[in-house]
Amino acid sequence: QVQVVESGGGLVQPGGSLRLSCAASRNIFTINAMAWYRQAPGKQREMVAIITSGGTTNYADSVKGRFTISRDPAKNTVYLQMNSLKPEDTAKYYCAAGAGDWGQGTQVTVSS
Repeated sequence: QVQVVESGGGLVQPGGSLRLSCAASRNIFTINAMAWYRQAPGKQREMVAIITSGGTTNYADSVKGRFTISRDPAKNTVYLQMNSLKPEDTAKYYCAAGAGDWGQGTQVTVSS
């Protein structure tokens, strides 16, 4: 089991940027994959980005070219750099580790 804690959410204007952090309780190389999900009010939770222990990444079509997932093994932390944010990116963002260990989420609101 892995504990993860998200941070970095907030209110940003359209076109702005935010970086989310997900701190894990153990060495992230021992976790087969870590991912960011999001859930907007009234919508299903959707995967945004994923990074495997080997470093392979994948993104939802809606964020390709705007979001980047990365990691810092020294800090056991995975990041989600979000650029060119749009109002439709507004959601609660969750970090997931392995087969189903979730954080509490961090709210991202994109609004002018």
